[in-house]
Amino acid sequence: MNYARTTSGRLADAAIAIIMIFVIVICLYPLVFVFSMSISDPLAAAAQEVWLFPKGFSLNAYKLVLDNPDIWKSYANTLWYTVGGTALNVTMTILLAYPLSRRSFVLRHPITLMIVFTMLFNGGLIPTFILVNNIGLYNTRWALIILGAVGVWYVIIARTYFSTIPDSLVESAKLDGANDIRIFWSIVVPLSKPIIAVLVLFYAVGHWNSYFSALIYLPNKDLQPLQLYLVKVLVESTNLADSVLPGEEKSLALMQIKYSIIIVATLPILFVYPFLQKYFVKGVMIGAIKG
Repeated sequence: MNYARTTSGRLADAAIAIIMIFVIVICLYPLVFVFSMSISDPLAAAAQEVWLFPKGFSLNAYKLVLDNPDIWKSYANTLWYTVGGTALNVTMTILLAYPLSRRSFVLRHPITLMIVFTMLFNGGLIPTFILVNNIGLYNTRWALIILGAVGVWYVIIARTYFSTIPDSLVESAKLDGANDIRIFWSIVVPLSKPIIAVLVLFYAVGHWNSYFSALIYLPNKDLQPLQLYLVKVLVESTNLADSVLPGEEKSLALMQIKYSIIIVATLPILFVYPFLQKYFVKGVMIGAIKG
């Protein structure tokens, strides 16, 4: 019987390993392919001869991309939206989630129902656009930050995490004379690093990858983020070719420029994620399971 269990366990482990390897390959292949296309010889890239690994070597596409001032302007805008928006998002989320996690807060159930209602129903794009225009946010940087200042789903996750903090810690701090602000800053925040890291990661990725809001609310090209610029490059590639490529080089390097911009737009998030990964799993599991 023990031998049978051991054999079945090994077979199950082998099956899981094979499935995970398959999933890893599926996830990594697009990234490897895009990177290989961006550094391959322009002739091989234009002829679609690259399937996985680079053929030849050329950094000419990256040089053309990095020499384009519009790229740097869009990059700076994206950094502004990501850093400023994430800071506002995390601050607003934890300030809303913490009171909702305390049983002594008498309005926590009505307020929770109100914010959950917004997950099911919203005003729609046209009323939101009219509102943004009437309050003076249209064609300003704040349109991309204030509209999504609080994510309801993240509030629920954070509230669930805060509810795991023992009430005895809060009560003992109050007995020592600490007020609610001191308790929140000195006790709750230091104990909440995992969920804060999760919020930072989710919000930052959302801001970094966002382009639709900018497409609707930011007609000024000087304010548009990198992802909207990338969309325009992929859809209106001839415009990019006219701006960065001379004559006969257009058709040869145009495809590589697209892949190079994708890599340039993706690398920052890939570099940030490993530093937050140790908090990511812990924060999500506690925030999603414990109630």
